[in-house]
Amino acid sequence: MPEFLSLSPGAFLFPAAVNSLVLVQDGGVLIVDTGLDDSHARKLLRALDAQQLAPTAILNTHSHADHHGGNATLLKRFANLPIYAPSLEAAIINHPLLEPLYLYGAHPPKALRSKFLLAPASPVQGVEAGRVTLGGVDVELLNMPGHASQMYAVRFGELLYAADALFGPEPLAKHPLTFCVDSAAMKRSAASLLELAGVGLTVPGHGEPTSNLAELVEVNLAAFQRVTDAVLAAAQTPASVDEVLRRVCQALQIEMSNPGAVVLNRSAVSAHLAELAALGRVALTVEGNQLLFGTG
Repeated sequence: MPEFLSLSPGAFLFPAAVNSLVLVQDGGVLIVDTGLDDSHARKLLRALDAQQLAPTAILNTHSHADHHGGNATLLKRFANLPIYAPSLEAAIINHPLLEPLYLYGAHPPKALRSKFLLAPASPVQGVEAGRVTLGGVDVELLNMPGHASQMYAVRFGELLYAADALFGPEPLAKHPLTFCVDSAAMKRSAASLLELAGVGLTVPGHGEPTSNLAELVEVNLAAFQRVTDAVLAAAQTPASVDEVLRRVCQALQIEMSNPGAVVLNRSAVSAHLAELAALGRVALTVEGNQLLFGTG
């Protein structure tokens, strides 16, 4: 059974494909991100029981299903457990159909309503960035937009939970087309973490903890820029978003095998195209009843 990894006084990591963090202070027990599904949440509950810890609040750093899919399972046992998230993300967690709806652009077909894109609904309230107390635990929430429209990184003493503002090297290599809704903001958010002082250990949402924040930021920025460069190269000849996506996947050696991967990667490519259009490096046109992006 997975066990907690002690990170610093009062801070524990529940390592998984999507990391969960447990922060303990003066009887308060804050769970940061609850994982993809019931399976993750049940393992998390068993680990909490083993340490005789009862959660007093949940913080979802953003609304992607793999970060709040375990909420419903925890609520079955702790019915009155308060849940917090950035305000815009809270709307999606309350109404999770919004995630596949915005990815697909219309009411999603069944194939796009899997647990990876459509988590169970859970009642969540918005919380503003800054220094806050959630479930008796004092944390600092840092705005990190880009990967999601709103997202928080979490500081707890010298510990930084970067959520999906940063990824570990292995997840970046496995998934080179990193999901985002705003690639320019994603880069700014990652770079802004270099300005933080006093960070001893950094935990990405996916990947292992590291004591070298600067190196992790640089690895992520390089990976994000590789995607932008691949998108720019793919738009040398004007093409639709779907054709640009096909060219980018070919360049990055990505093989998409299910509809969910296609809509996620299509959104990421769209974000990089929007960034390049804002920089004047690609132009958006309509030709032959098609929306095209091209460099000339």
